[in-house]
Amino acid sequence: PTWDKPSFACLSSRFQYGEAITAEKLRQVDAAEAFVRSLGFRQFRVRHHDRLARLELAPDEMALLWENGRHEAIVKRFRELGYGYVTLDLHGFRSGSANEVLAWIARK
Repeated sequence: PTWDKPSFACLSSRFQYGEAITAEKLRQVDAAEAFVRSLGFRQFRVRHHDRLARLELAPDEMALLWENGRHEAIVKRFRELGYGYVTLDLHGFRSGSANEVLAWIARK
């Protein structure tokens, strides 16, 4: 059954516009998201910014991050995957967040 499974957009949506997407980068993001999912999170994205991973969690799941050392496990695993920095987007998960940058640029 899939009625209760969260939707997951194409992994290419995890990258900034104009960034070259390689098989290696896709595997990196996929592995990062698989790990976050294994910790019990359901609505999230890992956004790839070169050596920085920006984690977007659903607002109602943010508290879960601080339970049972999950935040430490995420940092450890993401560093193993090649991310030098792991950040939490305080705005939380939202579809189309990559488009926000385009709107910001257009206003300048």
